[in-house]
Amino acid sequence: MKEGWTYKKLGEVCEILDSQRRPITKGKRESGAIPYYGATGVLDYVKDFIFDEKLVLLGEDGAKWGAGDKSSFIISGKSWVNNHAHVLRLKQNILIDEILVYYLNFSNLQSYITGVTVPKLNQERMRSIEIPVPPLSEQQRIVSYLDTAFAQIDALKAKAEKQLNEAKALFQKALTKAMEPKEGWEEKKLKELTTKIGSGATPKGGKKVYIGEGTSLVRSMNVHNNVFKYKDLAHINEDASKQLDGVELKQNDVLFNITGASIARCCIIPNNILPARVNQHVSILRPIIELILPEFLCLIMLSASHQKELLAIGIAGSTRQAITKSDLENHVVIIPSLPDQHRIVTYLDTLSEKVKSLESNLNKVTAECTALKQSILRQVFE
Repeated sequence: MKEGWTYKKLGEVCEILDSQRRPITKGKRESGAIPYYGATGVLDYVKDFIFDEKLVLLGEDGAKWGAGDKSSFIISGKSWVNNHAHVLRLKQNILIDEILVYYLNFSNLQSYITGVTVPKLNQERMRSIEIPVPPLSEQQRIVSYLDTAFAQIDALKAKAEKQLNEAKALFQKALTKAMEPKEGWEEKKLKELTTKIGSGATPKGGKKVYIGEGTSLVRSMNVHNNVFKYKDLAHINEDASKQLDGVELKQNDVLFNITGASIARCCIIPNNILPARVNQHVSILRPIIELILPEFLCLIMLSASHQKELLAIGIAGSTRQAITKSDLENHVVIIPSLPDQHRIVTYLDTLSEKVKSLESNLNKVTAECTALKQSILRQVFE
């Protein structure tokens, strides 16, 4: 313990206002200007309020409580808080709000969490969290130092984000222009340009048949715009694989998400995950390469006009976003000759690689910024 510092239980340094919070179901919320908070931040804006002061919120459930996770944050002014965040009012002349939030977000609170299916930081466990209490004269100095240091770190991340966003905007602008039909381009339905359009299924047994190694099972979470994400790539055993032989993936297949929030995302299958199958949320578009390049098919499906049309189909007349096999088969594209396709793909690939490089750089900068923040907090609190 640092000289002059003491430790107190969280329940000793604040009042718990949980009894005053309450949820408003989405259908009953009246839109307004007052923030409606949950465990991770603002969820909506409503007309009425419960609180009108500076408070600290700490996730009760639906949050992450690891070191570096933003499990806690400050709110001020008029607000409404649902029942997924603890509401804390700090007692005067003991601890200032910012010190508490910095410490909670620095700490790994997993040992205080109960529940497996629904992890939760219940009120009893929360009250028992030990909090360092520096002298009041030192607290503001610490907050000023941390605010300045974190602002500089956040500026580095913001710069990397800006560079990526600018590159994405440039790529999208170039993609839109490149896909504008020119003289000599031909109008075709997707069923005329492909040998297969179809989605798979979840193997019998669901996640129970997933194994560490085996046939890859591509799910919608793996399919992003012009990028295949390997994170959470599932693998299935031989029996489960045979159940899905009809949706075996092959080299040059284009993957297209057909249900849910990720609808219309599209990328090309990477060869290094073969052999592979797809589940029911992903459709295979198998191009006739003598007519259309896989890369061109993927890019044209990602162009703004096609995305707008496909997304409109996905939400029309249904409570669940979905694009059917028939929708895809009859979707019309206008394509140039193969030599022109090659030229367009080569040009756009250059811009795409720049985007991917900047995305990789942002991931690196984000990780470094998080580590640097934790290092600074460790110096302050340990």
